[in-house]
Amino acid sequence: MNRTQLSQLVVLAAVAQHESFRKAAAELGIAPSAVSHAVTMLESSLGVRLLSRTTRSVRPTREGQQLLASLGPALGEIDAAVAALADIRAHPAGPLRITMPRLAAEDLVVPRLGAFLRLYPDIELDISTDDRFEDIVDKGFDAGLRLGEHLEADMIAVRASGPWRGAIVGSPGYFAQHPQPTHPRDLIGHRCIRRRFASGHLYRWELEKHGRPLVVDVTGPLILSDQSLIRAAVLDGAGLAFVFEQRVEEDIRESRLIQVLEDWCPPFDGFHIYYPSRRQMRPALRAFVDFFRYGS
Repeated sequence: MNRTQLSQLVVLAAVAQHESFRKAAAELGIAPSAVSHAVTMLESSLGVRLLSRTTRSVRPTREGQQLLASLGPALGEIDAAVAALADIRAHPAGPLRITMPRLAAEDLVVPRLGAFLRLYPDIELDISTDDRFEDIVDKGFDAGLRLGEHLEADMIAVRASGPWRGAIVGSPGYFAQHPQPTHPRDLIGHRCIRRRFASGHLYRWELEKHGRPLVVDVTGPLILSDQSLIRAAVLDGAGLAFVFEQRVEEDIRESRLIQVLEDWCPPFDGFHIYYPSRRQMRPALRAFVDFFRYGS
């Protein structure tokens, strides 16, 4: 492979990522005609069609997908090496993309963002909130925050919180009309507020006692996708809810909510910052990890 092909491969990867010649050109800082020419020359030299072009979209062909799947890690290593060199300064700098659930952003990260950005004013922090577990390498993120039990084995994980715990709660008004459950089987007779994840999956309540797990497929007239909305609904007496205890501690303490089945809700592994193993870790990412590490 010659140097010309290397630059053409970079162009191809940008077009495939954006599914657009014009957006790829904007990212690379070159003319759209130069992008089209680079891809055409690469296809000609390799003797295969790499992109399928229509008036509305640009998608990799099967051969293009195969090439990009092999090419991605290599380009990622090049980007990381170049970014590491660019970040060798008195303090960390440059773009930093992080994915995390909205809950982690609200409770763990956003309350400390002011201090972090004052300490590292040259870091451009781009936070994406999504409940889906993202492949951070495939999606171009530097790192993510997720519950430790959901992390892949090939990821480096750094604790970002202490143990968390679920809590089954209802309002005093709700319990004035419904008996408090004393066993998970009693939940079947209750109006439960269910949660739908971004993937479309409805959460089944995961309980445990004495190391014995129990999954309850609750029913109820209300489905929400955000824990803040679920909290508001349970406070209004809409039904029972299963939320993180950290979100309703004050409500329980002030008797706005009543907690039940506590012995079926043991603590579990909390949130972790995770990122792929790399020989060279960018200073900006190192600063983020160290700042938001649990206990820092």
